[in-house]
Amino acid sequence: MLDIKFIREHKDLIQAGAKKKHLEFNVDDLITIDDERKKILAVVEKKRTEQNEVSQKIVQVSDPAERNLIIAKMKMVKDEIQVEEEKLKEVMKNWQQLMVKVPNIPDISVPEGVDDSGNVEVRTWGEIPKFDFTPKDHVELMESLDMVDFERGARVSGFRGYFLKNEGAELSFAIWNYLLEEFHKKGGFTPMITPLIVKRETLMGSGYLPQGEEDLYKTQDGDFLTGTAEVPTMSYYADEVVDKSKLPIKFFSFSPCLRREAGSHGKDTKGIMRVHEFYKFEQVVLCEASHEESVKHHEELTLNAEKIIQGLGLPYHVVINCGGDLGLGQVKKYDIECWVPSENKYRETHSSSYFHDFQTRRLNIRYKDSDGKLKFTHSLNNTAIATPRVLISIIENNQQADGSIKIPEVLQKWMGGRKVISKK
Repeated sequence: MLDIKFIREHKDLIQAGAKKKHLEFNVDDLITIDDERKKILAVVEKKRTEQNEVSQKIVQVSDPAERNLIIAKMKMVKDEIQVEEEKLKEVMKNWQQLMVKVPNIPDISVPEGVDDSGNVEVRTWGEIPKFDFTPKDHVELMESLDMVDFERGARVSGFRGYFLKNEGAELSFAIWNYLLEEFHKKGGFTPMITPLIVKRETLMGSGYLPQGEEDLYKTQDGDFLTGTAEVPTMSYYADEVVDKSKLPIKFFSFSPCLRREAGSHGKDTKGIMRVHEFYKFEQVVLCEASHEESVKHHEELTLNAEKIIQGLGLPYHVVINCGGDLGLGQVKKYDIECWVPSENKYRETHSSSYFHDFQTRRLNIRYKDSDGKLKFTHSLNNTAIATPRVLISIIENNQQADGSIKIPEVLQKWMGGRKVISKK
């Protein structure tokens, strides 16, 4: 959410931002209803002042007849206030619905584009493997090595269901341990296991509602099951004033995640690329309200994720997302995409974004600056790693002609010292 004062003063910039993100939003509709809100609010405040003046006058009047006239007048004013407050209540409802749809303004470095086809490559790392045999996809490799069971997964869980088993499960545990060790070395991050069940307000605050509701699972009590640890982590300091000396606050959060994949009908229906249930480690940062600070931490978080992938030895590239591939609140976003040999292309495994005060304004996370003024912190997040998706690149890039899979060196100590996964 943006400041209404900023929106009114920069409405052309807001409209240009919506255009760049290819979002349907008319800032003039918001300005019109804000004018109405301010007009009714002025009337209510004027009548409340009048009511207070009448109330004070009653104390000074001793004549019963005059007192009754004043009480009657006060009741009339009270009734008028109630009518105006009902109007204000309805206007505020419409105002709030429009306010949560105001898009954040993309950074000037964000390229033009309608969808992910407009994303621009920033850098690459690693050598794409050259096989002297036809590479197999992860489904064939994992099934032949008894690492996954999709048939029973679908029988138990439904479409996109899966069981990871044997080395498929062990590899996942190894990756988690590798991540934990790397972030312990790095220091400065608070590790957390976050709730899966979150309230509507939590998702509203982080910007996943109202636009993304169709992709969320709900409970029978009206709560939601989150699709990323970012959501509960961002609400950790909701409605609090944090100590400036603690900034930047860095979290390394883990959670199971659930997504309906409502908008992906027909996409990646086989394998573990796009599943309903998965696990993520997320980096989340709260920092001072400074564009320079946000940019600095954005690059650092992205580099953290890159170092993890480099440790796994996976070829990848980094792209800057175009305007049409940005979410409502994102100012700038990088995607990291790892190489998938069976598809002969890079596929997205990580994302890294900053939001300025878009999320923290909604969540009311503030700090007191050195001048004594309260300011909203800035926020950032980045996928440290997501499983099982990253297994695709690990397995396919490390396959051998006989169908076995080399285990990345950094994972071997959590795989009992084994170097290869092969048929029993």
